[in-house]
This record gives sequence, structure tokens and C-alpha cells, in this order.
Amino acid sequence: MDIILVFIVLLLAIVLFVWGRFRHDIVAIMALLAMVFMGLVPAEEAFAGFGHPAVITVAVVLVIGKALEHSGLIDLLGKWVSRVGQNLTLQVATLCFLVALASAFMNNVGALAILMPVALSIAKKNKTAPSNLLMPIAFASLLGGMITLIGTPPNIIIASLRASEVGEPFGMFDFSAVGIALSVVGILFISLVGWRLLPSRMGQRSLSDSFRIKDYITELRVSKQSKAIGYSIIELMQRLKLDVQILGIVRNNRRMHAPDSAEQIMEEDILILESDTESLRRFVDETRTDLVGDEKLTTTAAGSQDIVITEAIVMQDSLLIGQSTSGLSLRRKYGINLLAVSRKSKKIYNRLDHIMFQPGDVIMIQGYAQTLSETVITIGCIPLAQRSLKIGFEKRILMTLSIFLTSIALVIAGILPVHISFTLAAVGVVISGVLPLKELYQSIDWPVIVLLGAMLPVGHALETSGGADLIAQQILSLSGVMPVWFIMSLLMAITMLLSGVINNAATVVLMAPIGIGLGHGMNASIDPFLMVIAIGASASFLTPIGHQSNTLVMGPGGYHFGDYFRMGLPMSIITIAVAVPMILYIWPL
Repeated sequence: MDIILVFIVLLLAIVLFVWGRFRHDIVAIMALLAMVFMGLVPAEEAFAGFGHPAVITVAVVLVIGKALEHSGLIDLLGKWVSRVGQNLTLQVATLCFLVALASAFMNNVGALAILMPVALSIAKKNKTAPSNLLMPIAFASLLGGMITLIGTPPNIIIASLRASEVGEPFGMFDFSAVGIALSVVGILFISLVGWRLLPSRMGQRSLSDSFRIKDYITELRVSKQSKAIGYSIIELMQRLKLDVQILGIVRNNRRMHAPDSAEQIMEEDILILESDTESLRRFVDETRTDLVGDEKLTTTAAGSQDIVITEAIVMQDSLLIGQSTSGLSLRRKYGINLLAVSRKSKKIYNRLDHIMFQPGDVIMIQGYAQTLSETVITIGCIPLAQRSLKIGFEKRILMTLSIFLTSIALVIAGILPVHISFTLAAVGVVISGVLPLKELYQSIDWPVIVLLGAMLPVGHALETSGGADLIAQQILSLSGVMPVWFIMSLLMAITMLLSGVINNAATVVLMAPIGIGLGHGMNASIDPFLMVIAIGASASFLTPIGHQSNTLVMGPGGYHFGDYFRMGLPMSIITIAVAVPMILYIWPL
């Protein structure tokens, strides 16, 4: 009976993960509480997962990664990369190598966030499509994360689960042989073939000289001097000949959804438009309408030259997530105005001040030139323009690298376990002033921490109820007719598919007990099966929702959901073809 209840809870949790209506950490908590109420997880052990070494390690690794970002090391390397010539293959290869290298030692999303503006700058300088560069570096960040223990949460979780099973975790570089092989082969494929499989969606200069982002939703007020007054919608569109769609009109505080093309435009109407940045600029200029968001800021500005407009992408841990403009009071708290929002995954029908922000949204914001760049980062967004290095970065780089390398040495020498050593390193970067104290807790992806803390007891319940053994036995039934490499390839493929629709950390927690069951069922070492699951969980190439890196490039790259399959499917096949033989060679049964 317990097995049936566990499977019901897990099935419902996976459905909720895929649906996306609730954030993944909330789903994990719901699954945990359901199992506690059903008696599948003892109440006194419900929150034991939050003290698990894997959870602590993930948190402090995120802190160290943020310190590496603050040190200026990656920015410095990015400056060097920007000098790459005009050969697109060389550009892709260089960017992918750098992102993979950085992702091996810091959070892969953080590495991607730092180098995305560099990639956009290179594309802009050479007049190439950003879509040719962004997905390749997103995939390279996933590959790089496979190289070390701290490169990605799945590796940390797998190492801790191995310690619980056999008494010793995987070491810092136990993942390296397979991870490096995958990274080399993967980057070669991406550089020579992969980027050519992607759609070439060319960017143009926008209001802020950033790249053109399609499908912005914005609002324009028809002022007294507007040239649009008296025209019907169809007459205005025929006269302007612009790629603009009027989605709605707000008149006297009442909204007309999908207004008739014969509807006349009147003074004080608010037009809800969908357009790209260049068409929006021309529409504003030719109709003399006003961007609704910029009115108050402009009137309080000392001079129009102090006001700038920029584009930025909303990060997974941004303060904006799940909030609306009206709820956040952006102008009062941060001195910025929201002008427009772009979302690739689906259409936006709400008024601009009622849009609930999601990861990967591209926003157009306005603010004061001297503070806007820092404000964008403060609210958890990536400016789509290359950042400049801060003064004194050389000293911070040396300090950060010294602390980081010392912590790694302590782990390799066996003096301290990884969660203790890296906690010391996290304290070190704060005390030394590399990472400001106010950003210590902001650097931790709390939804992931809650997800892990909640899912670890759930995964344990899958194991103790016998559910993991049941699934393992079903897979083992193939061992009589299929070779070991086929069983491992099947296990990796299942893990990949699961990580394409739910968080990769949750995937590892659910799949690890099955891998352990397979190892015991074959009277073999559990190590190769755990390695297969770690690689499979990190290889989320098939969808934009499987990993934060994929989500972040969707808007700026102009990608559609199906575009990920173009390069993601061959990447998944290559991963299985390279990883399984390497794992069997290095980690024999």
C-alpha cells in the first residue's frame, strides 16, 4: 500500500512540476507534507533534509560563485574574448570554452549571466544573429557543470547520496574525466555543426542600442498633440506600415480587448501594443504618442540627457519573479520605470502594470544614467549590454582565487569534507570584503535550497517504501536480453527526459535510489549508475524549461520552444554515446 501512495504523490508532483502553475519549491513542500500526512515520512524527520550536506554545499557554492563574479575574473576573461575575430565558428568555440571553464567552478547560470552580454556585444559588433551564439553558450554551461563536484547541484547531491550508501562521497574531480570528454566533444559539435542547426534571427539596434527583441508588450498614451487622434486602427496601420499590433485600448478606465479595426482612436486613449523595439520607436515618433511608463520619471529629471533606456533579462532568482510592477513600486523603490515586457513562451494579455514577471522575460526599463546599470543587477536582472570592470579588480581576483583554491586543496587532501571547506571559503570571501555582506543571502538560490531540503525525504521515502527497487527490477528484467551498456543508456535517457520537464536537482533525488537499486540488483558497484544519473540530470538540452540556462537565453535569442530540439536532440545522443562508454571504462562494474 505504501508503494502505491508514494507513486501517487510522486506522479502528482511531476504533473505539477510540468504544469508550472506553482513554483518548484512549493510543489516539493506540498509533496513532502503529503507524505508526512500519509505516514510515509516520519514527522520528526520531515525537515531533516535541510541539514543534509548536499543542501549546505549547494548554498555555499552559490555564495562562492557570486564572489568569483564580484572579483571581476570572469569579466576580465570576457574582455579578452571580445577581441575574437569575425569567424563565427571561432567565436562560438571561444565563448563555449570560456563558459564551460567558468561553469566547472561556479554556478553555471552565474557564468552564463556574466558572459551573455559579451556574446551579445560580439554579435552586435560583427552584425551576426545573437541566436547563433546564445543557445551554444547555454549548452556549454551545462557541459562545464559536469566537470567538477561543485559545477552543478546534481553532482553535489549524487556525491552526498553515495556517502550515505557506501560511507564515502565522490571527490572534487571524480567527475572530471567524463565531464571533460563530454565538454570537448560537445563544444566541438556545437562549434562546427550545432550552431548551424539554429534559426538565424538577426538583431537590430534598439532604443538603447541593444539588440532588437521581438514581441514586446507596451502601453502608449494618446496625448493632445498626437497625430493618431481621429484615425481608425486600420487606417493608422495602413498609413504607418509598421510591424505593430494593437492588442487593446483602455478608454475611461475600461479596456477593450481585441478592438475592432474600425475603432477610432481618441485623445487620452491608452494603446496596448505588441511590437519589436525598432517598430515601437518609429510608432512613437510618427504618432507622437507617449510611453506610459516614462511620464513621472521624465518630469522629475534634471534633464532628458540624464534619462536612459536599457533592456535586461529577468533571472530565476530576481526580486521581480511572481510580482507585478504595481506591487513592486519600481519607481518609488528603485527609481526606474517599466516601459515594455517581452515573453517568448506565450502571449501577454494583462495591462503592463499587472503583468506577473517570469524568469526569462526581457524588460525595457528607463532610469537615471548614473544608477541604472547597478539597479538592474540589484533587482536580479542581466543587462543586455556588456558591463565594465570595477576599479581595483586585480586585488579582488587574487584574494578570491587564493580563498577558493585553498578550499579545494583542503578537500582534495582529505583534511575537510567539501561542505565544511566551502563554508569556510564562503565566510572568507565575505570577511575579506570580496562579496558585500548585503549580497551574501541574495546570492543563494533559495527556491533550489527549499526544493532540495523537501525532496530529499521524499526520495528517501521512494527508497524505503520499496518503490525504487520495484522500478529497478523492471529495468533489470531487460538485463537477460540486453547488454549492460544498453541498460545504462536507457537509465540516462529516462533521466534526461525527466530533467527536461522538472528541476534537475529533483530529478537526481528521484532517480538516484533507482540507480542504487540497479547496482545492487546486478551485484555490481553503484558508482557507474550514479554517474549515469548525474550526467543525465545535467544534460537538459531538449527544452527551454529543463534548466535555468536554457530559459535565460530564450528571450534575447528569439528562440521558440521547438528550437531547442534542433540542437538539443543531437547533443543528447552525443552525450549518451560518449558518456556511457567513458563511465564503464573509468567506473567498471
